[in-house]
Amino acid sequence: MSQLLRCKPIADLIRESESGTHRLTKTLGLWSLVAMGIGAVIGSGIFTLTGTAAAGVTMKYQSVLHAPVLDLLRFGPDAISTIGRPGAGPGVVFSFLMVAFVCGFAALCYAELSSMIPVAGSTYTYAYATLGEIFAWILGWDLILEYAVSNMSVAVGFSGYFNDILDNLFGYRLPPEWSGPAFRGGDVTGAYFNLPALLIMVLLTWLLIRGVKESANATNVMVIIKIVAILAFVFGAASAIRPENWHPIMPNGMSGVISGAAIVFFAYIGFDSVSTAAEECKNPKRDLPWGIIITLAVCTLLYGSVALVLTGIVPYTTLNNDEPVARALKDVGYNNLRIFVSVGALIGMWSSLLVFQYGQARIWFAMSRDRLLPGIFSRVHPKYKTPDISTWVAGFVVGIPAGLWDIATFAELANIGTLAAFASVSVGVLLLRKRQPDTPRGFRVPFVPVVPYLSIAFCLVLMLGLPLQTWLTFFIWLVIGLAIYFGYSKARSPLAEGAK
Repeated sequence: MSQLLRCKPIADLIRESESGTHRLTKTLGLWSLVAMGIGAVIGSGIFTLTGTAAAGVTMKYQSVLHAPVLDLLRFGPDAISTIGRPGAGPGVVFSFLMVAFVCGFAALCYAELSSMIPVAGSTYTYAYATLGEIFAWILGWDLILEYAVSNMSVAVGFSGYFNDILDNLFGYRLPPEWSGPAFRGGDVTGAYFNLPALLIMVLLTWLLIRGVKESANATNVMVIIKIVAILAFVFGAASAIRPENWHPIMPNGMSGVISGAAIVFFAYIGFDSVSTAAEECKNPKRDLPWGIIITLAVCTLLYGSVALVLTGIVPYTTLNNDEPVARALKDVGYNNLRIFVSVGALIGMWSSLLVFQYGQARIWFAMSRDRLLPGIFSRVHPKYKTPDISTWVAGFVVGIPAGLWDIATFAELANIGTLAAFASVSVGVLLLRKRQPDTPRGFRVPFVPVVPYLSIAFCLVLMLGLPLQTWLTFFIWLVIGLAIYFGYSKARSPLAEGAK
């Protein structure tokens, strides 16, 4: 028990990151971190979830497994079949602001810990320094799930959007046998493999291995193109706004806005990925906190602008489809702008995939350097100075399932993993303020303990808004992780009695 709850001193974490062969090169500045954060946060969500959250989900829950835990507690299992999720309507702008407000508390906590512990691993490393080894393992295992499932979903979406652009520009689509999932739910679709989903992961993995600076440069270019596409939509489509589409602003009241917030939360996943770059940041105490905060502020502004224009050019009830932005532009006759925005959406998914793969590989790397995973995962390429084995493994862990299954329905797994990570970081701030009040901090969370407590409370409420099936799947994943920890990792840990 003493080993399970032992924390690794911050000084040891920093020393290990700066010495030996398992060391990463410091190449990233503030604006590279901001570009990385925007690249991760603004992916497919801004072009898809905005419409879903505005129009709502009219489908009734099929069983108690598909119903949010909060609804089960409020209405009971017998009433679930009669409940749907109301849309936020034009009030989806408030949904985005609400989620940004909640994420803002967690972002402040991330900013403090990242400035104190500028080491690869993000939440995993913070937990090792504050909560103990067992919690660090659980959160590292949790982050692997979060990043992998998020990118599986985006890779499948990238394949679909790529096919759609081929059709729009050249009138050609890839054969469905090689561009669709072999399995959808429990059904066999007749397709063999989603080849574009795997190929994009192989390409991005190769780019990440070539070097962090090269990957950051590519991300910077993609983020600029993506922002230009978003601004082109906002300003280009503004002339088609009909103010009557904004009335009523909240057709389903606050329940619709809250329901919309639960849907768009997935669109905000990624700002925490900035902290995974801590070890490769030139000035982490200054740049990491500001990188996280600026990322969240810019993304909130872009999300709100798109939501405002989108609900203004067409009635919100028409937006419940897979391509709400592109379809809305088609409905108002802006076809040239539609093609440009579609290319921006594709590049947005590409940059999101790139940053999440970067973060996932750093989690594998950090856990391996701490001997909780096999040592091969912390190998650094002799020429490129990147964790090449971890990066390749992470690429195929995402690419192969994305080629076989329709992963979009499992986005809730990424949500629950992210919320668990947010809550743990907030707990970490409280513990370190008590245990190490005099340790230098490049950034300090204001109004402690109020802000961390609010972050924890909001995270728990949003977790209760996820389906019971998601909780069960998350629990099974954690059981598998604990079996690996007690069967393999615990004995190899440097904290184990007699470990050498």
